[in-house]
Amino acid sequence: MRHVPILRHGREYRSMDLAPAIHFKTRQPIAQISQANVGLIRRDLLLDQQRATDALAAFTTRELIALCARAGDLFLNDDLDNETPQQYVENVSATTGMPHALARGNMAKINSMCANMETVLAGLTRNVPLDVLDQGYINGDQPVSFYPRGQSLGVVLPSNSPGVHSLWIPSIALKTPLVLKPGSAEPWTPRRIINAFLKAGAPPEAFCYYPTDHAGANEILRLTGRGMLFGDIGAVKNWATDPRIELHGPGYSKVVIGEDCIDDWPTYIDTLAASIAANGGRSCVNASGVWVPRHADAIAAALSEKLSQIVPRASDDPQATLAPFATPATAHRIDATLQAGGLPSRIAEHDGCTYLLPTIVRCDSPDHPLANKEFLFPFASVLEVPQNAIPHILGPTLVVSAITSDKALIRRLLSSPQVGRLNIGALPTNAIRWDQPHEGNLFDHLYARRAFEMSVA
Repeated sequence: MRHVPILRHGREYRSMDLAPAIHFKTRQPIAQISQANVGLIRRDLLLDQQRATDALAAFTTRELIALCARAGDLFLNDDLDNETPQQYVENVSATTGMPHALARGNMAKINSMCANMETVLAGLTRNVPLDVLDQGYINGDQPVSFYPRGQSLGVVLPSNSPGVHSLWIPSIALKTPLVLKPGSAEPWTPRRIINAFLKAGAPPEAFCYYPTDHAGANEILRLTGRGMLFGDIGAVKNWATDPRIELHGPGYSKVVIGEDCIDDWPTYIDTLAASIAANGGRSCVNASGVWVPRHADAIAAALSEKLSQIVPRASDDPQATLAPFATPATAHRIDATLQAGGLPSRIAEHDGCTYLLPTIVRCDSPDHPLANKEFLFPFASVLEVPQNAIPHILGPTLVVSAITSDKALIRRLLSSPQVGRLNIGALPTNAIRWDQPHEGNLFDHLYARRAFEMSVA
């Protein structure tokens, strides 16, 4: 049986404590994952972080950009640690339930991030010349200097979708070592990314990989200079007051249609459906709400009809776009919440797997118990609200796609601190650009600007 080791600054380590990676359908182990305890993590991070920083500092930023491109190609196409790309897809599917087609789509997303790293950094740094990271400053008419906020980036990762890993990959190009805690059901993607970087020529010291429990995850966030945490509301709220930690929780992303466009709503049904159902509805940028001034009944009915075409299929079916739940109890717990909100059961069993069918709920007010909920499957509420109540009535929203040309509405959305990313026009909520991060700015998280002046003799 395959063993997945701990990586301690690039050195493989087999632990006495092993946890099985379980096939969600057969419930049989497909691999053994070494587990890192708190003591091991603490020892490594207290004694050895500077060596990792120095190893990346030996590269120029341009060299690291080129290295990222090589790593992206290797991740997508090469055998890594005796794992073919197809075996990687099968492993992801086996432990998370994600259909092969969606896993391959997420592979392409990660490859694209790596291939476009120069564009990514230009967006993150707002076009600051990249050699500022090599020498720490740029002198001239407008001197500028940045310093690192910490020696490494600790990341506590989820299991919902491989594509989220594209958010931390630029850390390497930004000369910041990585300390990764993989999701318990998805150890495959971060390890494959690391293997791709190592094969591309990255210094092994720059990578720590610690499968661990909650205590180990907390130790990573405490002992790394900067952190990134993916989780549900309960997980992220515990770190809400720590500015060192960038939090990635539920997105509550929404589509808004303005008064000027609402009578043409049938034109936008495909955009609404893509916002809700892309990537199996598993991403924080998936829309969980459609907020309109009128026609809500008709829009909800049309969306229900369209999304009803998404049905359970075999994991290797190229048309499969709906993922079963790796833990059936999770699906039944969500279904109980939906039933408490007035819906019939949405559970579907297919070929021994448990699914939640795509769901559209017509809510009569923002106070409805399902009006502002988000789940790991295609789900959205449809509400009628006065346009003048937008955006404050939306609540915190990671992405708003506003289908409107109304300047007053656009102005209010632009000025709202509760809107993270704003798309104007018939753009799905999952439409992103590599040069515009949709949740936080990794460069700002890892670097701070200092006042700087240099007199040249």
